[in-house]
Amino acid sequence: MEIERPALDARPYGRRTFLTLVAGGLTSLVWGPPVWGVARDVLLPVAGVLPPPLAGLIRSGWRIYSVTSIPHVDRSTWRLKIDGLVERPVELSYADLRAMPRAEQVTDFHCVTGWSVANVRWAGVRFRDLLAVARPLSTAQAVGFFSGDGAYSDSLTLDQTYLGDAMLAYEMDGKPLTRPHGAPARVVIPEMYGYKGVKWLNQITLLDQPFDGYWETRGYDRNAWIDHRA
Repeated sequence: MEIERPALDARPYGRRTFLTLVAGGLTSLVWGPPVWGVARDVLLPVAGVLPPPLAGLIRSGWRIYSVTSIPHVDRSTWRLKIDGLVERPVELSYADLRAMPRAEQVTDFHCVTGWSVANVRWAGVRFRDLLAVARPLSTAQAVGFFSGDGAYSDSLTLDQTYLGDAMLAYEMDGKPLTRPHGAPARVVIPEMYGYKGVKWLNQITLLDQPFDGYWETRGYDRNAWIDHRA
């Protein structure tokens, strides 16, 4: 018996249109925020037939922003340097990080551009436990975070870094972080907008004062409180 198969162009999107949409969505992963937001909205109707990584990003509500190409980081060779105003500068491997006291939480993620993702499950290490291995000096009042993309950085005061729900995360929603979400490790600080969450982290430096990060030098607030506190 011959089974009738529908023609490709009988789908809601024709083949040419479908391939154009997918190509646009894939390339937009490394474009600026406005372009990715538009591409995500265009791709939403065909999310069900996209490859799993892209379909997950489209459906979940996440809009992936990067100021450079998304870096490839090998967990087996990745190192996190902790230096600056510390007694004992250290370099931690991914295994070292995973061996530290584990913290888990469910919090909402808010982007300053107006979208949010509710009930994100994070797992990682609290900064108080992480920085303790390097023993910050009494003169340390701030923490600088530097991305492995070579371009992005930001900072927090030490008090902000020690907030109870701030962490260096290595898992999201029960799985290791993916490249778009900052693997192997990223900053998570739910009380502030997402631009404070430095991805692909490879260096933490203890400082005597905070500095303006990538977006703050372009007009964003240094203190990115969601509730607009001082």
